[in-house]
Amino acid sequence: MSDKKDGMNYAPKGKPAPVVGPGEFVIAAIALDHGHIYGMCNGLTEAGATLKWVYDPDAKKVEAFQKAFPGVKAAASEEEILSDPEVKLVCGAAVTSLRCALGLRVMAAGKDYFTDKAPLTTLEQLEAARKMTRETGRKYMVYYSERLHVESAVYAGQLIEEGAIGTPIHVDGFGPHRVGDPKSRPDWFFEKEKYGGILCDIGSHQIEQFLYYCHVKDANVQYSEVGNYGHPDYPELEDFGDAMLVGDNGATQHFRVDWFTPEGLSTWGDGRTFILGTKGYIELRKFVNVGTNDGSSNHVYLVNDEGEQHFEVTGKVGYPFFGQLILDCIHRTEDAMTQEHAFKAAELSVKAEMQAYKVK
Repeated sequence: MSDKKDGMNYAPKGKPAPVVGPGEFVIAAIALDHGHIYGMCNGLTEAGATLKWVYDPDAKKVEAFQKAFPGVKAAASEEEILSDPEVKLVCGAAVTSLRCALGLRVMAAGKDYFTDKAPLTTLEQLEAARKMTRETGRKYMVYYSERLHVESAVYAGQLIEEGAIGTPIHVDGFGPHRVGDPKSRPDWFFEKEKYGGILCDIGSHQIEQFLYYCHVKDANVQYSEVGNYGHPDYPELEDFGDAMLVGDNGATQHFRVDWFTPEGLSTWGDGRTFILGTKGYIELRKFVNVGTNDGSSNHVYLVNDEGEQHFEVTGKVGYPFFGQLILDCIHRTEDAMTQEHAFKAAELSVKAEMQAYKVK
């Protein structure tokens, strides 16, 4: 399912690094509406999780999932999974506007929840999710894959923690994506109420990275804008958006997201991140090094007082989030990601979308 030119089915595979033995941490998958469910389950099974169940009303999706994960059992209903005491965590990639409702049902059943981004589409959903996590003590974790499942992004975080660029003060993020053949996309992809808008959807990746890299706990959206420049047949699709944020510690961010990746690019999007610190800067070329034709990815460029350095880190860093999440679920810790961080990225994404000026 990992087609390099198809972002919807981008499902990275890494080196298995189990933190638990077989059967020690059982998970299930419910709602296969987005291909990210494959990446989510890859990450967790590589970290040692045992994938027991899958459920989706679409039998073809279930069949394809079972081919990718041999041995997983098809459940007759969502309830069959939620009532299984062995299942500790449920992964879901529902239609975006339905992700919160699924999470509420999962947490009410006494299980932790791991959802694709964006984890919700309205502030009302956010409040319901916050309330349920407080009442149940369950987790509502989010697959912010452009940091969690990209080795260059993981390595950048490690460099920042080591003080390689001093105090990080600004992030520029670029998240272009390819639409491909619109007919290959589900109808909900083009309905704003269901996908949440471009800043809520793929903008959530960018905002989460800003919060993480710059150690921001809260932020204000200074401006945001959206438009539809190239898809008149799909008037509810926002194919462009950008925003500016200011963090509670004074750090700032600008990001741009769009659906204009040309067919000639070898991957689904030339995702890049620039992080400025008080003593240096980092550039990430996440998925492609344009013009080299060498098929490489995960390029990290570091410039500081010690000089200029270039790292190509594919296969060298791994994806520690997934093992940390499993251990967090077992020990009730928050090493992988705090609940507040997951929710704050979602909150700011929704606010950026709500206040966005429509430029086109």
